[in-house]
Amino acid sequence: MKLVIVLIFVSSLASAQGKFFTRTGTISFFSETSMENIEAVNKQSSAIFDTDKGELAVSAQMKGFEFEKATMQEHFNENYVESEKYPAATFKGVIKNYDKSIFTPNTAQKVEIEGDLTLHGVTKKVTAVAEIVWGKDKIKASTSFNVLVADFNIKIPGAVIDNISKSILVKVDFSLEPYTK
Repeated sequence: MKLVIVLIFVSSLASAQGKFFTRTGTISFFSETSMENIEAVNKQSSAIFDTDKGELAVSAQMKGFEFEKATMQEHFNENYVESEKYPAATFKGVIKNYDKSIFTPNTAQKVEIEGDLTLHGVTKKVTAVAEIVWGKDKIKASTSFNVLVADFNIKIPGAVIDNISKSILVKVDFSLEPYTK
């Protein structure tokens, strides 16, 4: 249901001018422990940015995350994020104190983004500093932030509790182009 709401929000953003979009955004995460490091990358994330309002929405299919080891990917989808039950992670937010005039073409600008991250059926407020480069026909945006596994009710079995960090580093890198119907 929450995915449907985000998709409606995304389609409402996309109906006007001043929208930039991607279906090939990259979201990765990294878990570092003394036992092992775990990294996964999803290069099929969707995002839309309303340049008039500073609003953005992101959606990533959980099964789109690829791991170095097939067993890690299987455990991630079946045991931890339960991809069949919770197929997507979503973010809906805004750039705080948004002022489009601060963006100088082809110059990196730091902004604070605030919004709701929904993962594993749980929605939490997230704030992160992002870097945005506003080009002529493209907007590049990147950020990183930490997510606490416990905040999203993701259960880690005792047998592997030392293999997975309690705090996961999430990195986002999008190259958005003008939205056209």
